[in-house]
Amino acid sequence: MPTTETVIVLDFETTGLFPNNGDRIIEIGAVLLRDQEIIDRFQSLVNPGFLVSREIETITGITNNMLSDAPTAPEIMETFVKFIGTRPLVAHNASFDRSFLDKELDLFGKNRPLNFGCTLQIAKRLYPDVINYKLETLVHYKRIPVADQFHRALADAEMAARLWIKLIEDLNNQFGLDYISFDLMKKIGKMNKESAFDLLKKESEETRTDQIDTTGNLFD
Repeated sequence: MPTTETVIVLDFETTGLFPNNGDRIIEIGAVLLRDQEIIDRFQSLVNPGFLVSREIETITGITNNMLSDAPTAPEIMETFVKFIGTRPLVAHNASFDRSFLDKELDLFGKNRPLNFGCTLQIAKRLYPDVINYKLETLVHYKRIPVADQFHRALADAEMAARLWIKLIEDLNNQFGLDYISFDLMKKIGKMNKESAFDLLKKESEETRTDQIDTTGNLFD
């Protein structure tokens, strides 16, 4: 199994799709992934300060009654930022989660650089024949065990972490890379399929060359 950096894989459940229009986080779920193992977890409901819609209650199973006694974003965000630390972040459809995290940090004066990788975008490069790239679809496609229920933050974060592991495994199987950096994964997600393939082929060739170079005078 190839190695890569320790990352935080996170997921937010929210009141809607648009943080700049007033939508807020109602649940945070995150896992610490090290050496392809989940070694720590973070989960909290978050009171957004207003009632959520019936549609959101139905999708997530998170009710207004459940949120009434939950901590507010200012109360939980400081603890969550400590959990994240300075580690790279991963999410499924990362632009969505990043927009909400950016907004919450901005609201409470905790702005900071965010370094995100996206399982959805990488999956598009590796699995071109999948019917769609929803987390649920990819979890079933890669036969990843379903953790609790979809659209709950911690369960989705755990399944996204398992998908991240599968992506790394599949890259290793195809290209034989012993070390797959977060930066490489991030680059793959931003490239088109052909460019990503060329980059991975180059990385693979360089890895084989490096291995030959380390043999010294063995073949002289």
